[in-house]
Amino acid sequence: MESASLILTGKGKKRQEWNPASDDKANILKDVIGPSGNLRAPTWRIGNEFIVGFNPELYEEVFG
Repeated sequence: MESASLILTGKGKKRQEWNPASDDKANILKDVIGPSGNLRAPTWRIGNEFIVGFNPELYEEVFG
């Protein structure tokens, strides 16, 4: 994820957009790591962008 240009996360109705180049990496990790210590599911990599977690509006925006 360090090479990502954009990380989008979704948790229920909450949606967050992260820029790894400028946002705090600790805050990004808190949002993408689940209670098991692994990446939250589902996780998609599309080019240099990552989508982590599930949010219906986010999926509609990204996947149409």
